Amino acid sequence: MSVLNITKNNFQEEVMNSEKTVLLDFWAGWCGPCRMLSPVVDEIAEENDNIKVCKVNVDEQQELASEFQVMTIPTLVVIKNGQIQNRSMGVKPKEEILDMVQ
Repeated sequence: MSVLNITKNNFQEEVMNSEKTVLLDFWAGWCGPCRMLSPVVDEIAEENDNIKVCKVNVDEQQELASEFQVMTIPTLVVIKNGQIQNRSMGVKPKEEILDMVQ
């Protein structure tokens, strides 16, 4: 499954109403650690059909970043049934991200 770009316009439908577990990646193009983490997040999306992987560009979606109190990027947030289940900041290995989603 490919990565979805999330905006305030599709957030409710794609994230909060998702029947699958959602992995949200808050990132920005100028962020070095975000660029390091991005291929790992993309790989998780390709390999796991049971997870909906989404990215939120914090520069373009400041309202969503504020709503999730994102102070550091990259920030990963796991949402199940419309509820935040887990979150982490900084670059993490793939295995640790997958553990967060389980």
